[in-house]
Amino acid sequence: MTTNNLPLRTLGNSDLQLTAIGFGAWAIGGGNWDFAWGPQDDSDSIRAIHAAIDHGINWIDTAAIYGLGHSEEVVGQAVRTASAKPYVFTKCSMRWDADRKIYRALKAASVVEELNDSLRRLQVETIDLYQIHWPNPEEDMEEGWAELARQQKAGKIRWIGVSNFSVAQLQRAQAIAPMTSLQPPYSMLRPAAAQELLPFCQANNIGVINYSPMVNGLLAGRMSAERVAAMPADDWRRRGVEFNEPRLSRNLRLVELLREIGSAHGVEPGVVAVAWTLLHPAITAAIVGGRSPQQVAGLAPTLTFRLTNEEYDYINEFIAANPVA
Repeated sequence: MTTNNLPLRTLGNSDLQLTAIGFGAWAIGGGNWDFAWGPQDDSDSIRAIHAAIDHGINWIDTAAIYGLGHSEEVVGQAVRTASAKPYVFTKCSMRWDADRKIYRALKAASVVEELNDSLRRLQVETIDLYQIHWPNPEEDMEEGWAELARQQKAGKIRWIGVSNFSVAQLQRAQAIAPMTSLQPPYSMLRPAAAQELLPFCQANNIGVINYSPMVNGLLAGRMSAERVAAMPADDWRRRGVEFNEPRLSRNLRLVELLREIGSAHGVEPGVVAVAWTLLHPAITAAIVGGRSPQQVAGLAPTLTFRLTNEEYDYINEFIAANPVA
C-alpha cells in the first residue's frame, strides 16, 4: 500500500497503520434515502476515491446504510480499479426494508446477513474493520458484538470496532471480546467526546476514528446561509441544528476564523477544522468526506498539516467567547 512516506498511526490493538485522514463515503451513497446529502454522480464518486488514494490516503470508511447499500457498491467498484489497495472499513446495525424504511437490528443472524451482503457489495473476501454502527437495539448489543467476534475468528473480518458507543457500552462490549476502535463524532462544534470517551479509549488502547470533523461540510469553507437555504430537499443537513439559526451565523463566523488561520499556511478552512481534532492524543485518524477530486485535493493537506498550540488556543478562545444559548 503506497502512502508516499506519509506519517502513519496504529489503530488500537490492530496491525492497521492509518494515514491521518481516511475517505468518508457517506455522501457518495447518493440521494433518495432518509440521511442523504442530495444527488451524487457515481463517476464523480469513483474519481474522488481514486484521487484520495493517489494523494496517499490509505483507508476508506463506509457503511451498509449509506445510500441503502449503494455507497458500498461504489467503493467496491472504485477500489477494484484504484492505483493502490486501501483498507476498507464498513458498519452494520442500520438496515432497510422493501419500502426503503430504516430499522435497527443487532441479532446474530442479522449481523451475519449484513456482513455477507457487505462482502458481496464491496467485492472483497475479508473486511479490514467491521463496526457496529449504533448500539441499537441496546438489548441486542452484546449478541451483535459476540457475533462480530465469531466472524473475526472465522476470517471474514480482520478487526472489530464500534461507533457511537458510550463508555458504559464500551465496557459491556469489552467484557465479551477485545475492541480495536471507536468511531465517535468529534469536532470543535461537537467536543463532548473529550470529556470521558477519549480518555477511556486512551487508557484502554482503543483506537479512535472521529467522524464529522468538519461537521458535515459546514466548516469546509464553502458553506453560506444562501447555500444552506438552497440545499436539495433530500439533503438531511437542512434539518441539522448547526445548519440553522441561532447556530448557523456563529458557525459561519468560526469558518472565517479558520480561513484566516488557513490562509497563512495556504490551506482551506476545512483542513484547519480537521487538524484541530487531530491534536487530541486519543485520536488515531479522522474521517473526511469528498464528493469530487477537487474536494479531495483541497483537503489532502490534512495528511500532514498540524496546528500550532497558539492557533489551537486561538480557536478555542473564539468558541468559548461565542457560546450558543
